[in-house]
Amino acid sequence: MTTTQQIASQASAYVMSALSSPTELFALFAAAVAGGLQISSSFVKTMVPLRWLAVLSNCGFLVYGVLHPSFVMALMHGILLPINCVRLREMSLLSRRVHAATNNVDRSGIWLRPYMRSSRRKAGEVLFRRGDPAEHLYILVEGRVDFPEVKGSVTPGEIFGEIAFFSPDKKRTLTACCGEDCVLLSIDQSTVRQLYYQHPAFGFEIVGLIAGRLTADVTRLRAQLAEQPPA
Repeated sequence: MTTTQQIASQASAYVMSALSSPTELFALFAAAVAGGLQISSSFVKTMVPLRWLAVLSNCGFLVYGVLHPSFVMALMHGILLPINCVRLREMSLLSRRVHAATNNVDRSGIWLRPYMRSSRRKAGEVLFRRGDPAEHLYILVEGRVDFPEVKGSVTPGEIFGEIAFFSPDKKRTLTACCGEDCVLLSIDQSTVRQLYYQHPAFGFEIVGLIAGRLTADVTRLRAQLAEQPPA
């Protein structure tokens, strides 16, 4: 008998034995499903579905390892199952936080305040000048801060000074001075960057804030152009 014939004979005997035992048949079914899930995971590009497939695959191979029985397979997937469950939970929580952050329309800066320091500034004091390096991001608590170049100002509760943190040259684009006595909250660039990289919700808040500021700048520019008389 050739090697091929021996393999075919052993496989046939194994299948007949499995069909005669409901437990063995169920174990084979679980292994087949788990194998299919593992193959399917190779085509998945996002992490949450990938973790789900890994968890279900672990369950299938664990069932096979227990019922067949195969101690090594049961041990391996018994260890991998809780690890993949923990990772799945982490990725699901992360996805929910990112979704909540992208839907958050609150730009008041409440989410920044635990990381900020308070200070008082006198009327007429310059916080930064156009072209200065960006060192701090601010929230105005009391008073008024003016931007002479654009004849604009911020009122209590607003954030300002964030765009320069992410500009190519890290320079201020406007001058900011206190139009009245002010109470300010400030946070340094290093802390902002750490929060941005470590917390996706914070990152989305910053992106939304900058996008809102740029949209307001474009709207103001269009209004100025509309007011100019035609040449």
